[in-house]
Amino acid sequence: MTTLDKATAQLERTGFLDLEVDPTLDLVAEINRLKKEKNAVILAHYYQDSEIQDVADYIGDSLGLSQQAAATDADIIVFAGVHFMAETAKMLSPSKKVLLPDLKAGCSLADSCPPSLFRAFKEKHPDHLVVSYINCTAELKTLTDICCTSTNAVQIIESIPADQPIIFAPDKNLGAYLEKKTGRKMLLWNGACMVHEIFSLEKIVKLRQRHPNAKFIAHPECEAPILEIADYIGSTTGLLNFTIRDSATEFIVATESGILHQMQLKSPHKTFIPAPPDNQCACNDCPHMKRNTLEKLWLCMQYELPEITLPDWVIREGVASINRMLEISKKAGL
Repeated sequence: MTTLDKATAQLERTGFLDLEVDPTLDLVAEINRLKKEKNAVILAHYYQDSEIQDVADYIGDSLGLSQQAAATDADIIVFAGVHFMAETAKMLSPSKKVLLPDLKAGCSLADSCPPSLFRAFKEKHPDHLVVSYINCTAELKTLTDICCTSTNAVQIIESIPADQPIIFAPDKNLGAYLEKKTGRKMLLWNGACMVHEIFSLEKIVKLRQRHPNAKFIAHPECEAPILEIADYIGSTTGLLNFTIRDSATEFIVATESGILHQMQLKSPHKTFIPAPPDNQCACNDCPHMKRNTLEKLWLCMQYELPEITLPDWVIREGVASINRMLEISKKAGL
């Protein structure tokens, strides 16, 4: 039984999953009260619902949030995001209690690279150095030499000697983008994010025709044909900053739609249009991110469950790949 399964079983035994929240409760006021009482800090990823972003202490990308939490004197970190993000926070703040509002808030990208299968794959290529995107499980980080983010990935790859073979995991789309940007041929693990693979090239082209003055911006987790027509490619934070500083007043955005809330807050005079998926569902909303709700956030803080725990060896071995990334980023001035 995995750590996630054990924690879920614990919650089911206590009846926590069946609790109902009084609809008359002022959840925002209660959450703010609990933050003070428990010396807790709330981290919200850009892809969370707007009401969760509005009550958070810090909003951002997964690694940046974990670094923010590690720098605070909070006793409790409440991570409104997905499982691997809370794991990263625990790795960087092992002495703090880390909570996740919904343990089933997973990640299709992280799940696409099971550590057991990757270990066998890695053993077949013993001369390769492993670079893994931060969007992976804690255990995969223990099999990784250097982590990277979508912001620093190019610099990480370019820091590695040209004659050193590289395995890049788990995102094949980000890997292909890095191959194009750096000119390095890498061995790519066949993983992907379900949200970023769903965008329709045909619909985006038609949308741009209807909005000729709009700039099309995309996350590098998108497929190559989408990236080829983008005016700007960048991390979630990079996309947000681009919309702030660019003179355009309309943007078509190819990433999870939660980021549009922050874009609108930062540039209320501009228009932001979510890039359309290739079917009729709202598939540019991450169903895992959206598992977290304000009600679950309050329950999580009230009962201090579910808690993220990791074996000591996972923290010790996994954090080494993150630290190596941070060292390289610092030298590169990132």
